[in-house]
Amino acid sequence: MKSIGLIHSPFKEKFSIPRQPGLTSLTSTIELSPPFDRSEALAGLELFSHVWVIFLFHETNSTDEKSLSVRPPRLGGNQKQGVFATRSPFRPNNIGLSLVKILKIDGTKILIEGGDFLDQTPLLDLKPYLPSVESIPEATGGWTDRTCDQNLEVLFENNSDCDIDKEIIKSIREVLSLDPRPSYHKDEYKNYGSKLFNYDVHWLVKNRKIHVTEIIRL
Repeated sequence: MKSIGLIHSPFKEKFSIPRQPGLTSLTSTIELSPPFDRSEALAGLELFSHVWVIFLFHETNSTDEKSLSVRPPRLGGNQKQGVFATRSPFRPNNIGLSLVKILKIDGTKILIEGGDFLDQTPLLDLKPYLPSVESIPEATGGWTDRTCDQNLEVLFENNSDCDIDKEIIKSIREVLSLDPRPSYHKDEYKNYGSKLFNYDVHWLVKNRKIHVTEIIRL
């Protein structure tokens, strides 16, 4: 198996990447590599609204036969589930699958929305989403049906959002509102840093609100 391209993403580290695709409107770009960077490879894809992205968790070590269960963060990190009942990146093969929205196809580059990819993620394959056969209204979500994620309000202190593009601020707000902290590590007043775009965003949680204290250009 070999990479057919790269995914350029605003997420420069694993921390703060959304837990699932489609949770934010942030955009990423898929760039095909030779010999797949030819227009005929994408002919017809522009007619679809969404695409399945198959990719490699390139900064995550694969598990072995002795590690067949994981502790999903959404369960607080203290309950185990079988690896095949989760979307954990720690898998026998480091393969990920995400459904994203196609915004634009420009030559052999694809602008997508809602990705949950680390920057420079290797691309393995693309497959169009087929709503006629893949949309299942009666589907159940297993243990995830018992969890409830609540978005937090994001506040910018000390003029930390000054002189930064409004679209960047909007994106930072979207990402942080998902509360990137691990479920088992919900300490308030602990300082965190998230590398998004070309910025290092410093923040903490006070009274169930996220306070951005500083944004440093990298």
